[in-house]
Amino acid sequence: MGPGTTVRWRRRVSGWRRAGCAALIAGAVALPLSGAARPEIPAPPPAALAAPTAATLDKAYAANRANAAEASRMAADHGDRHRAAADRAMADRSRRLLAFDGRGTGLATEVFGDLARADRVAVLVPGSDTGLDTYGRFRATALALHRQLVAEAPAGTRTAVVAWLGYETPGTVSTTVATTDRADRAAPELRALVGDLRRITGPGTRLALLCHSYGSVVCARAADGLEVADIALVGSPGTGADTAAGLHSEARVWAGRGAEDWVEHVPHVSADLFGTTVGFGTDPVSPAFGARVFDAGDGGHSDYFDPGSRSLTNLARIALGETTEVTHA
Repeated sequence: MGPGTTVRWRRRVSGWRRAGCAALIAGAVALPLSGAARPEIPAPPPAALAAPTAATLDKAYAANRANAAEASRMAADHGDRHRAAADRAMADRSRRLLAFDGRGTGLATEVFGDLARADRVAVLVPGSDTGLDTYGRFRATALALHRQLVAEAPAGTRTAVVAWLGYETPGTVSTTVATTDRADRAAPELRALVGDLRRITGPGTRLALLCHSYGSVVCARAADGLEVADIALVGSPGTGADTAAGLHSEARVWAGRGAEDWVEHVPHVSADLFGTTVGFGTDPVSPAFGARVFDAGDGGHSDYFDPGSRSLTNLARIALGETTEVTHA
């Protein structure tokens, strides 16, 4: 197979993959809605802690690491070696866990950088299929973003990234991924996180939400009056709102989608069905939505935070408030 044939074959496979994913999600829109069972993995309840402040951060980190260590022991006793290893990694002394819950698919909020002294904080909100069992890839995203922020920040500007796995994400191939239900339940938790960050960092710190895939639906549901400077919708299937103005946020609203992202083919519909809202409406990168569309490069749905990518560079600039440096699509 020659080079030209190989390129054509890869493009064809990529096209099949995008079309297949779109068909699966489109099918989910049309199917009756039913919840998929989630495996229950034994773990202790989350550590009982007061609302965090800059002075109590280290205590919170230590308590949540201890909770993760106990969760690892319980998972091992249950025979789930994979979850035990994931929890054990979370319990490492180097980890800064603002929150941890090892029950079910698991929840965690991890900090990268010195949160108490940060001038710029980026909150990452993940999309579907993210839990403690797949947390490594989400953490890699946060690490890549933090390195980019450090590299691009003006002299003297201190940065932090908060990786917020604070809700039960839907499965990519499921009926729940086509509805706003999970996002509606997650929105109050995201609003509470922003309140905690404001208490920890103070009013002078700039906060930005970087929301990937279904996470953009979560951010949209939480956006009304939320005290953040920027909201970036990345690889978004829609938000449930017809326009950026419909988010009722004073934040700048950004949207970007890679050229090879299959989410482009998701039907942009929204309807009430079986007592819930199915589909997410207007395409966030369309002129009709009214967001600031940034250049997200040529990558696919999982490539937005790849080191060296145009999307990562632009997302870091958005988080830093260097908005005049953002390149547009």
